[in-house]
Amino acid sequence: MTTTTDSTAAEAQAADRLLQALQTRTACTPVRDLIGPVDLAAAYRVQERLTAGRLADGRTVVGRKIGLTSQAVQDQMGVDQPDFGVLFDDMDYTDGDEVPMDRLLQPKAEAEVAFVLKKDLADGPLDIAQIRDAVDYAVAAIEICDSRIDNWDIAFADTVADNASSGVYVLGTDRKTLDEFAPVEVGMRMLINGDEVSTGDGAACLGDPLNAVAWLATSARDFGEPLRAGQVILSGALGPMRPLQSGDEVTVEITGLGTVTAKFSEGNAHE
Repeated sequence: MTTTTDSTAAEAQAADRLLQALQTRTACTPVRDLIGPVDLAAAYRVQERLTAGRLADGRTVVGRKIGLTSQAVQDQMGVDQPDFGVLFDDMDYTDGDEVPMDRLLQPKAEAEVAFVLKKDLADGPLDIAQIRDAVDYAVAAIEICDSRIDNWDIAFADTVADNASSGVYVLGTDRKTLDEFAPVEVGMRMLINGDEVSTGDGAACLGDPLNAVAWLATSARDFGEPLRAGQVILSGALGPMRPLQSGDEVTVEITGLGTVTAKFSEGNAHE
């Protein structure tokens, strides 16, 4: 029989494995051998350990990401529910930036609607009306998912523990309020080097990106770290993710939110 002490030691070992992979930029074996493939609570405890390590390294939490909201991406990853991870200050890029590939391991791009909050989402029903009231504005976004697990060999617990397979993100500059556009109605095109590689729409993200934010607000509060004013929320993929190579240029077009572009180049990662 597994004891609490054994479980805690296994979670610590899993976190150490992932943190070493992150710091050395060398992919590691899955952590499900330590915490099991579907133990959600254990996986989030490992994620919390990783977050503590990142904070100890001087990073700052600037938001959250929701993963696995699109049926297409769930099918790609072999899972059937969303997850969430933490966004840190060193993950943030802006439209037109060059992203150094040497800070990433196995990057894949996806297109999303990003929201910036003007109010905390810590109390109350956390329903759609409250979510709408808390959103300051939205922008088009490219999320670069990345896995510290070798060859993306992940079960659900692996991706949760690995900070929801977070890499970096790129925000557009065309800000729109929820009075100016409806997230559920957006259409999306993602191009790599000018070729269309992914399409989707707002309904692909849990029926509406605002549903995804409501799910996140409840989940984050349940795990003890509610969403706060000023945070960036990546609401989840609008269509399938696609792998990236050095030299690629990614452009995302989202109706009502304009475009966002980034190039992925050889270069030194900023620290």
